[in-house]
Amino acid sequence: MPAPSSNTCRVWGPGDPKGDKRPDVLVARRAADAWGVLSLDELFACGLSRTEVRNRVRNGRLHPVHRGVYAVGHENVPLEGRFLAAVKACGPSAVLSHFSAAALWGFMRWEDRHPEVTVLGTSPRSHRGVRAHRALMLDRGDITRREGIPVTAPARTLLDLAAVLDYPRLRRAARQAQSLMRVNIPQLVEILGRLGARRGAPKLARVVATGPAPTRSELEDATLDLMLRGGLAHPDVNVALWLNGRRVVPDFRWPERRLVVEADGSAWHDNQLAREDDAERQALLEADGERVLRVTWDQVIVRPGQTLSRIRAAGAPLAQRTSGAPSG
Repeated sequence: MPAPSSNTCRVWGPGDPKGDKRPDVLVARRAADAWGVLSLDELFACGLSRTEVRNRVRNGRLHPVHRGVYAVGHENVPLEGRFLAAVKACGPSAVLSHFSAAALWGFMRWEDRHPEVTVLGTSPRSHRGVRAHRALMLDRGDITRREGIPVTAPARTLLDLAAVLDYPRLRRAARQAQSLMRVNIPQLVEILGRLGARRGAPKLARVVATGPAPTRSELEDATLDLMLRGGLAHPDVNVALWLNGRRVVPDFRWPERRLVVEADGSAWHDNQLAREDDAERQALLEADGERVLRVTWDQVIVRPGQTLSRIRAAGAPLAQRTSGAPSG
């Protein structure tokens, strides 16, 4: 067998110690696990010098995102890359927080605003395009990672949001977080007990006082609020049932009355497939002995009194009231 020529192709596996160790290869590998963004220190760790970093910026292989943070290969990093770049820009104690953390966790829609981070210390370094908050203390339980990004835990995120959101938007975020099983009532109670002397904490406490309410839409919010304001007992909210081998999740249900209320928002129900699915779910519920009432935006918002009367007439239980008056 002839000896291999000098241009023989060799392929090294990713775990092979003889793999390619050139700085640019190490940069590419590291960036692949970091949403395409690396800090200056990470570039140094890959073997690049400061001069080599400047050269790669000039030739378009590195793109400055913030001071000391670069996108590798191209500028079009995903949202997660923008979040991670903001955290890296603000130093090792920084974590994604507030609106950005809520968007990363999925319980608020992302609005095209500056990423927000919280930094330990008294005066976070300013970076153009990043909104930095300061914190004198961040408990270990208030920090975690999601998608490789340091971020405030869901309960801490909601407490931070309570200082800047009005009550309806905070309630929507908290209920969506419950629906996604990011947070539960005991976790919210714990953080309020530990850090409750903060701006906005009474608003979050008011949300918690309504009990578990993992609603999935604004219409579900409005329907639940209507029923609770109208003196009805708190129903089960989005609690799954198994019926005829299928998982069915009623919006609201009073198990003892076998009564279900479904909130039909146009965003989810105004198409043929959704209507067919609704009909099938309703048939399964009714076959199992449940009574199903459907309510719409118009009924809940424009005709709330009529809608509440209809739910009461169907047998929805009243909330138990405790009287503070002394017995005679």
